[in-house]
Amino acid sequence: MSAKSFSVSLHNNSKIRSFKKTIRIDSDKSLSIRSFLIGSISQGVSSVKNVLESEDVQSKINACRKLGIKIKKKESGYYEIYGKGLGSLTAKKNASINFGNSGTLARLLIGILSTTPDIDLKVHGDHSLNKRSMKKLINLMSKFGAIFLPKNKFTFPLKMMSSRFPVAIDYKAGVSAQLKSAVILAGLNSYGTTKIKEQISSRNHTENLLKKNKPAIRIIGTKKKLIEVTGKKNLEKFNMSVSGDPSSAAFFTTLTLLNENSFLKIKNVGLNPTRIGFYKILKKHKAKLKFVNLRKTNNEICGDIIVKSCKLKPLRTSASMYPSTTDEYLLLFLIAALQKGVSVFNGISDLSNKESSRAHEMKKILSQIGVKCILKKDQMKIFGKGKINASNKKISIGNLGDHRIAMNGFILALLTGAGAIIKNFETVFTSSPSFLKIMKNNLGVKFEIRK
Repeated sequence: MSAKSFSVSLHNNSKIRSFKKTIRIDSDKSLSIRSFLIGSISQGVSSVKNVLESEDVQSKINACRKLGIKIKKKESGYYEIYGKGLGSLTAKKNASINFGNSGTLARLLIGILSTTPDIDLKVHGDHSLNKRSMKKLINLMSKFGAIFLPKNKFTFPLKMMSSRFPVAIDYKAGVSAQLKSAVILAGLNSYGTTKIKEQISSRNHTENLLKKNKPAIRIIGTKKKLIEVTGKKNLEKFNMSVSGDPSSAAFFTTLTLLNENSFLKIKNVGLNPTRIGFYKILKKHKAKLKFVNLRKTNNEICGDIIVKSCKLKPLRTSASMYPSTTDEYLLLFLIAALQKGVSVFNGISDLSNKESSRAHEMKKILSQIGVKCILKKDQMKIFGKGKINASNKKISIGNLGDHRIAMNGFILALLTGAGAIIKNFETVFTSSPSFLKIMKNNLGVKFEIRK
C-alpha cells in the first residue's frame, strides 16, 4: 500500500450523539475509474470533473500515463484525458503495471489490454489484490486470444500478452459487473460483434458511458439485456461530472438510521438503479429514507438522500438482490445485529472473493459484541439483539487490508459504545478519503490515529 499504515482507536463509551446535518460524500470510485479508462481509448480530449482523488483512482492515472496517455490535472478533482483511440495504449516490453488495491482497475484495464496490439507486460497489485483470484477474468480474456503466464496461475503477479488477432466472443454475464465490463472493453477493439447476455442485471456504468457511441454498442432490453459490441468503431470524447458514491453514502445512512433522534441530508449522490439495492432493501423494511432532487447527467441518475433515525423490521434478502448491493452487505449485517429478530441473507457466496472473506470477518466482529451469527457458504443468519450497550466490550480488527471491514467496525463502535482498535485503516483511502474528516468535522466524532 502506498499510504503509511495506521490504526484508528475509539475509546469505550464513544457512542455518537444525535445529529441533524447536511453533508457531501466522496465521489463515485466506479465512475471515476471508468472515466479515465474510456477517455484513454476515445478520440480527442475528454474532461472529467469531481473525480474521486483516492489511491485506487491514482493507481488508474499512473497506469494510463505508463501506457502512453497524457492526463492533465486542471484543478482539484478536474482532469483532462488526451485519448488516442482504440488500440493506442503502448508499453515497453516487460514493463510492469501496478493496480494497487483496485480489483475494478485490474479487471477493466486487462480487458482493454487483452485486445490492444503488441502488449507484453507484467501485471500485479498490492498484497491484498495479489491474493484474489482472477481465474474468471483470465479464462474470458483467453477467449479473445490473450495469453497469461505462468499457465494455470490465477493470482497476480502475472505476465500478460495481448491477442494477435482478437475476435469477438459470446458471453453469458453473471453477477460481476467488472467481468461484464472487461468483456465489453475487450470487444471494442476486436473483429466482429461481441454479444453479452445478462442473466442477472448488474452495474451498468460502462454501458452508460459508452451509450452515445451507437456504432460501437447496442443495448437491447431493460432487465436481462443483450449487449452487442461491434469492434473497431471509434469512440467519441466526452465531458462529465462524477456524482457522489452511493456506497460511501451507505455508511452515513446506516449511522443515521440507527442513531436516535438523528437526521441527515447527503447531497449529489449517484442513484443509478443498479447501485441502490441497499436503499431498496432498507425501504422495504420500513426505513425512513427518500431520494429527492433527482436529475440525469451522462446517462446516470443522481440526487440527494434524506435519512431519519427509525426502527426496522428484521432483514431478509434473496440472491437476486446481491448484484445491486455487493458493497453494502456488511452494513446490512450490522443493521440486522442492532434490530430485534432474526435476519437472513441469501446468495452471498461471492463475498469470499473480496479484499477479505467479508462475511466470515463480519461474523467475527459481531461476535465480539455478543451477537450470534450462523454462516453457511451462501447464507448468513443473524440473531439481532436490538439496541446494544457494548461500553464494556472491545472491537478488534487486525491487518485485513479491507477498507469496508474497517469502516463497518468504526460504525459499529459508534452505535454501540464499544471501544475499538482498527488496524490498516489507511485502506479506507482507496475509496473514501474523506470518511474520517466528515466523521470529525461534520458529526463531532472523536477518535485517535495510531501510526
